[in-house]
Amino acid sequence: MRIAMIGTGYVGLVSGACLSEFGHNVTCIDKDEAKVAALRAGTIPIFEPGLDEVVATNVRAGRLAFATDMAKAVAEAEAVFIAVGTPSRRGDGHADLSYVFAAAEELAAHLSGYTVVVTKSTVPVGTGRKVKEIVARARPDAEFDVCSNPEFLREGSAIEDFRRPDRVVVGCDSDRARDVMREIYRPLYLHETPIVFTSPESSELIKYAANAFLATKITFINEMAELCERLGADVQDVARGIGLDGRIGGKFLHAGPGFGGSCFPKDTLALLKTSQDAGAPTKVVEAVVAVNEARKLAMAEKIDRAFGGVKGKTVAVLGLTFKPNTDDMRDAPSLVIVPWLQDAGAKVRAYDPEGMKEAAKLLDVELREHAYDALDGADGVVILTEWNEFRALDTARMKALLKQPLMVDLRNIYRPSQMAAAGFTYVSVGRRTVGLSAP
Repeated sequence: MRIAMIGTGYVGLVSGACLSEFGHNVTCIDKDEAKVAALRAGTIPIFEPGLDEVVATNVRAGRLAFATDMAKAVAEAEAVFIAVGTPSRRGDGHADLSYVFAAAEELAAHLSGYTVVVTKSTVPVGTGRKVKEIVARARPDAEFDVCSNPEFLREGSAIEDFRRPDRVVVGCDSDRARDVMREIYRPLYLHETPIVFTSPESSELIKYAANAFLATKITFINEMAELCERLGADVQDVARGIGLDGRIGGKFLHAGPGFGGSCFPKDTLALLKTSQDAGAPTKVVEAVVAVNEARKLAMAEKIDRAFGGVKGKTVAVLGLTFKPNTDDMRDAPSLVIVPWLQDAGAKVRAYDPEGMKEAAKLLDVELREHAYDALDGADGVVILTEWNEFRALDTARMKALLKQPLMVDLRNIYRPSQMAAAGFTYVSVGRRTVGLSAP
């Protein structure tokens, strides 16, 4: 099938590349001429493991192309996906749908023959209906349907998630549109992937409900971690004990400094605003948003206590992105924690394997070329992101580089007994602090 993908951000580029890998002919469209030129030259604007290979392979095969003008691609397409950004709107927290509506207005002019217009962007309930109105108003003669097809990609694992998803959700009103969407995702039937057909409204809400539920699990275990510290329990034991219950499951039960990224913060806030406007406020989601914001500040204060006050001290920070295997800095806990430490009088040195280019745009912080360089002469080290290369640091080398053997591990990637044996004061999340000089 011929597919046009409007938007070459994270969702659009990954989705377009993977659909071309399914055998479809895909044109990814973006107004940014420099970005399109870079993509044509093989330069990928985001870090996502495996994406460069998928793009290169399908460009060579002639199944994937990039363009700035949507006219030809939309006219030839059997399905046009809208995969533009929907950031939180300044002032009220609602999803900003201006890019979605602008794309709908523009694509309408180029429709030729029956076409399915698919909203891939994360959008509030009712957006698909509005997109349909916009297209119909601009082109009363056009033959088209609008579907919702939310994405459930995890940054750092997006290629595998697209190839082998837990499910595909499609919100359609017409049998003809369902047939087109079935054909697009036909390769997934080989893996017996469930394809859930719903109304557009249900499909749009499924995306927000899924992210809000996962964000709630993270927030819940973070609150349990705080309780564990007060009661002398171990949050990792608690997480395993409840996660083995099939009704709960162990995923997203990892205590840490709070959730960030491109989805959970904006989607929980958008769902909260949508529910308030609908007269059905979601008190649980409201609490999740508030607790997560407070969590980041609480972790900054935890670091300060561990250092006996950071004023006048040098803090080595390992990891700046909101999670490993991505260069995404959006709503990363580091964006709250690092400035807080600096305002408290600390000098912060930081290292991240992939995120330093993006971090440099958002943080006024001294960036180092590798982990041990950041530790050299620092008063202690803080782990903010659980990159694999931080999981097996040489404790003897760290101890020699640091002014004092202090580690604050906000991702619980080390064992307290291991760090105590290495002579460190080790402060983690939801577990007992160890070390001779433990505060």
